[in-house]
Amino acid sequence: MDWRVKPLNLLLQQAQKKPLTRTLGAFQLTMLGVGAIIGTGIFVLAAVGAERAGPGLLLSFMIAGFICIFAAMAYAELAAMVPVAGSAYTYSYAAMGELIAWLVGWNLILEYAASAAAVAVGWSGYINGLLLSIGWELPVYLQYGGLDHHHPGGVINILAIGIVLAITGLLTLGTKESAIVNAILVCAKLVALCIFIALTLPQVSSFNLTPFMPYGFWSTEIEGINRGVMAAAALIFFAYVGFDAVSTAAEETKNPNRNIPIGLIASISICTIVYLLVILGALGTTPFTQLVGNSEPLAWVMRHLGYEKLGNILAIVAIFALPTVIMIMLYGQSRIFFVMSRDGLLPPIFSQLHARFNTPYLITIITGLVVATIAGFSSVAEIAELSNTGTLFAFAAVCIGVLILRVTQPDRPRPFRCPSVWIISCVALIGCAGLFFSLPVTAQLRFLIWSAIGLAIYLMYGYKRSPLAKNSI
Repeated sequence: MDWRVKPLNLLLQQAQKKPLTRTLGAFQLTMLGVGAIIGTGIFVLAAVGAERAGPGLLLSFMIAGFICIFAAMAYAELAAMVPVAGSAYTYSYAAMGELIAWLVGWNLILEYAASAAAVAVGWSGYINGLLLSIGWELPVYLQYGGLDHHHPGGVINILAIGIVLAITGLLTLGTKESAIVNAILVCAKLVALCIFIALTLPQVSSFNLTPFMPYGFWSTEIEGINRGVMAAAALIFFAYVGFDAVSTAAEETKNPNRNIPIGLIASISICTIVYLLVILGALGTTPFTQLVGNSEPLAWVMRHLGYEKLGNILAIVAIFALPTVIMIMLYGQSRIFFVMSRDGLLPPIFSQLHARFNTPYLITIITGLVVATIAGFSSVAEIAELSNTGTLFAFAAVCIGVLILRVTQPDRPRPFRCPSVWIISCVALIGCAGLFFSLPVTAQLRFLIWSAIGLAIYLMYGYKRSPLAKNSI
């Protein structure tokens, strides 16, 4: 089997066969990235992370953010060179060949589906908490999925299913409309978090931050749960992964060589700063043990500090803003499917565009139904761990790909060049490996099983039907 590396010029030519409409600018891309990043990772997983690292969660966010910033630099160089939809899948195709590209794309599908499902579960937690605060709530069996072991008695998360299906319908209508809604909700989300920071930071006490690392630094299984700073970093890494959704919008971006790098780097930088301040405010004002198991930790902290109405307002903002993350994750996954289908590795029906809206409507609908099913029956922590394995693999592929292209095509124009690329990419690679092996063994095994299934599909379908097959020996 040959590697079937696809030339960059061919990638650009094929993108013109089924072009997407270019409507997005630098601001919209930055809002797209911020909207994807700031979501369940901070609004919900802050409590799960606190359970695993205590106040050391602050260090966990720093480590995960550091790794993502370095990976974003590699992403930015490749996105500027190859302004084509598909993100890490497309870059891997050009640098390492079809087989690696398929595995990356297959795991990106897992990443986006799991991410969207996890955010939907987190969103339902906030709306259920708000309903409870006003004296009305859904029955337990409708609040949580049957596979959520933290909440016995659950059967189906009806709200999570509903929000996924609603956003699927919105995405089918078109990208520009979705981006406008996203920008409005992202601004509301940032304002709410800034208010949270302003009210909590003055009340931070060193007492709540001691001991700083109650479970140590490295990932260690304690009472059936992986705990420690690295264990929490491997989990809350999920909070950052949305930035790669920016690169999936390359074909729908005006002047992508300039705007994609701006969107990537600006969004991850903004979110890292916001995350650290929010976590410091939350854990510095409240003993971490009081956050464990809480499905709406930030709103709860506000109420705990005496800001009952502001806590409810924060919950309302989360209820309206978290769907932006679901929107971007579903958007990203449908575009990965679209490009893989356009490349011949999946049936052509998946790249069929709607006659009126010019969106890949069929795969968008299929994606929405699958994500709704996952969200309806699973817990947020388990879904996040599953998402992270595929994400770490894709990030590693991008970091390797940018180095390969520096060697094989050193003279190719690079509108954006990653500074100190060998150092930055290698540090990001080491970081991704460290986070992967800090995840629970079950999450690692699921990744291997998912990859094996994808490899089987590729060998049975994509390998023979790929347009590059006729050139293989």
